[in-house]
Amino acid sequence: MAILELNHVSKSFGEVQAVRGINLSVAEGSIYGFLGPNGAGKTTTIRMIMQIILPDSGSIRLFGQEQNLSHLDYIGYLPEERGLYRKMKVRDLMQFFGEVRGIPRKEIGRKIDFWLERFQLTDWREKKVEELSRGMQQKLQFILTIFHEPRLIILDEPFTGLDPVNAQLVKDTILEEHKRGATIIFSTHLMEQVEKLCDHICLIHRGEIILEGEMQSIKRRFGKNHLIVSYEGKSDFLHSPAVASFDDYGRYVEVRLKEGSRPRDFLQNALQMAEITRFEVAEPSMHEIFLQMVQGKEAARV
Repeated sequence: MAILELNHVSKSFGEVQAVRGINLSVAEGSIYGFLGPNGAGKTTTIRMIMQIILPDSGSIRLFGQEQNLSHLDYIGYLPEERGLYRKMKVRDLMQFFGEVRGIPRKEIGRKIDFWLERFQLTDWREKKVEELSRGMQQKLQFILTIFHEPRLIILDEPFTGLDPVNAQLVKDTILEEHKRGATIIFSTHLMEQVEKLCDHICLIHRGEIILEGEMQSIKRRFGKNHLIVSYEGKSDFLHSPAVASFDDYGRYVEVRLKEGSRPRDFLQNALQMAEITRFEVAEPSMHEIFLQMVQGKEAARV
């Protein structure tokens, strides 16, 4: 069953059309990556799902029904901007959110203790939110997003402000919530996290969906002419007529060959110009797919 469906949804702000007739379906139990460059329409779409703003046209269905306010009881939403009451103490804030979400009072205290300990915030329980660091506030807001065990969790840039240790903790918790049965939708610029976590993705650009589907199918579709090369020496071989594009990191490069070009011909040419220490025909990274699709669309506009 689709837990979320958008049908021909559009939204404009004055003369700016932020979302242009998009259609998407999120299967229940999936981890769904909602991707796009800045200004693509991701946050506008999420706000329409959350009924913060309403679409100009089209329809949104949640949990198999037409969208209505009662659905918000079953959704956990982490916005990119923090929405915490800065003057409240951490524990009081969690108590308040628990009561608003309808959690039985006898359970709220237990859940507060569990999550504060899990996210290493126990020593800060009596501190005001404004006294917490940026990373601590992000952890607290994430806790409040999942506090009521929602069926659908929507995360807009959940790893913002987190160091690697806490990013790992949030990632592990996302997977635990998924195992519990929650559907996860998350928007992020961290393509490595998308690649490791998501089973489906949607790439939106200038308010339109330009790529959508199952992760592995998409990677196979883009993987025929993708190479991973490590080298020492000059990078002149990257300017071969066989190369459609490349992303060079110095001694490591991801290469996309033009249609009809053969990897072994490229390798033979590269060996004449540099010492090749790694050569692999592989599926492209989501980073490479993202760049290829977005840059391709921008080039088509010129």
